[in-house]
Amino acid sequence: MRWKGSVAGLRPWWTTAGAGGRSVGAAAPAGCVPASGGPEGGGPGRLRPGRPRAGRPRPRPSARTLNLVPFSRKTEIVEPGRALPGRDHPLFSLPAHHAVLGTPLVPPFPDGVEVLYVGMGCFWGAERLFWQTAGVYTTSVGYLGGFTPNPTYEEVCSGRTGHAEVVLVGYDPARLPIEGLLKVFWEGHDPTQGMRQGNDVGTQYRSGLWWTTEPQRQAAEASRDAFAGRLRDAGYGDVTTEIARAGAYWPAEDYHQQYLHKVPNGYCGLGGTGVSCPIGVLRADG
Repeated sequence: MRWKGSVAGLRPWWTTAGAGGRSVGAAAPAGCVPASGGPEGGGPGRLRPGRPRAGRPRPRPSARTLNLVPFSRKTEIVEPGRALPGRDHPLFSLPAHHAVLGTPLVPPFPDGVEVLYVGMGCFWGAERLFWQTAGVYTTSVGYLGGFTPNPTYEEVCSGRTGHAEVVLVGYDPARLPIEGLLKVFWEGHDPTQGMRQGNDVGTQYRSGLWWTTEPQRQAAEASRDAFAGRLRDAGYGDVTTEIARAGAYWPAEDYHQQYLHKVPNGYCGLGGTGVSCPIGVLRADG
């Protein structure tokens, strides 16, 4: 198989720590279909099904919510003073274990498991890409990189939280070196699209790597520079991926977790560039 900002004064469910991963608080990939119009298509106004009920897609965020910010500003990060206030406590709970891997969704994780947060557009397809990767211990989806504590999905979609849709990837570096994990990230999406990914437009869909250890930061920056040259040679623009220290991570609602396991034919907007990233290694699963 191919290696296929904390809010001041408030405590998230946990905060990232660092070494050891402990925490306390261009064809589409297999199984994905390109974004398109319609109930499960792309675009800022698409319907994204929620809790998996046959024939009962979850309504999109209301016009009142989405119109908090004009569409022309959906690609601008909100200023901290204009961000939604959020709340002190989450409005929902999470299951204890991953629906596919059976491992814990929330920290603490076993010794040796490290955590990297990745943003690749819609987090549904991105999470599946990583839970299918050998050496990954667990995954979950959530919101990171913005200002609003304990946000809801609708609030993130409004563009007034500053958060990106991200995947928490807990991995074993002994089985999956960081370079291999980054190869999956770079080749799995188009990191040159700014505040969008395919038909999904908005700051929440930006490409990003949020690191928890210094070696992760160094590897992320080196791999970006190496891949940027390949992309330029292939006719792509500059890499726009945000690379920053991970702040507070706010898990998404239960129905988003392992969504494409619950709804196998659900929307998946992943689509890479077809350009090979010149880092990492190939290993057989098992």
